[in-house]
Amino acid sequence: MAFPADDLLARDLAEQAGERLLKLRASGATADDLRKAGDLGSQEFLAAELGRLRPDDAVLSEEAVDDPVRLAADRVWIIDPLDGTREFGEEGRVDWAVHVALWERGDLTAGAVALPAQGKVLSTAEPPPAPPPAAPGAPLRLVVSRSRPPEFVQRLAAEIGAELVPLGSAGAKASAVVTGDVDAYVHSGGQYEWDSAAPVAVARSAGLHTSRIDGSILGYNSEQPWMPDIVICPVPLAGRLLEAISAVQRRHE
Repeated sequence: MAFPADDLLARDLAEQAGERLLKLRASGATADDLRKAGDLGSQEFLAAELGRLRPDDAVLSEEAVDDPVRLAADRVWIIDPLDGTREFGEEGRVDWAVHVALWERGDLTAGAVALPAQGKVLSTAEPPPAPPPAAPGAPLRLVVSRSRPPEFVQRLAAEIGAELVPLGSAGAKASAVVTGDVDAYVHSGGQYEWDSAAPVAVARSAGLHTSRIDGSILGYNSEQPWMPDIVICPVPLAGRLLEAISAVQRRHE
């Protein structure tokens, strides 16, 4: 059964979960308690709402036991109730997110990334405009993990003369590409499907290129929900970036 308002639901649930997390963050709890309560509370809220509003759909979540029934389902919500738990527990950090995405019969059809501490929700309900092109001659800006920047991406930056911009959660990184604050997100260290499903849905709605680092498509609702690598960037940049990635890989085989 199709639901025309799925993208609105994704947006609203991500936004409401984010509002709850902001209230929790203002409670004065310790960092560890905040992180635990944030993961648990956001999971409980999203699971309850999806169960109430989309009772026939399956759910794949970072914070829940994986139910194999999703593998035979036509509709699967892929959620990360709190993406960037570490950053959520650090006072003043804004690079954490809430991810809500819908996979239907082989593809992502709706998604939202809430960035509560930034007062933003990016979603397929209101596709963001394509980011402006990079300034001619300016070095590309590649967003990377602030705590674990992959060595591969450091080599790539050296290959193309790019600057590395550290950020926290995967959702915050992908969103920085969507908004034009950086030029590309290239990740080779592996992540789970809930880390990228909503960001990829939103990026695609903004007309951005999304793929594996070899240029192949990103698949979701897999038996093992693991995504080895990912590229998100403007379409005009994709060819150059994928060629440079291939060159770096050949050099270090």
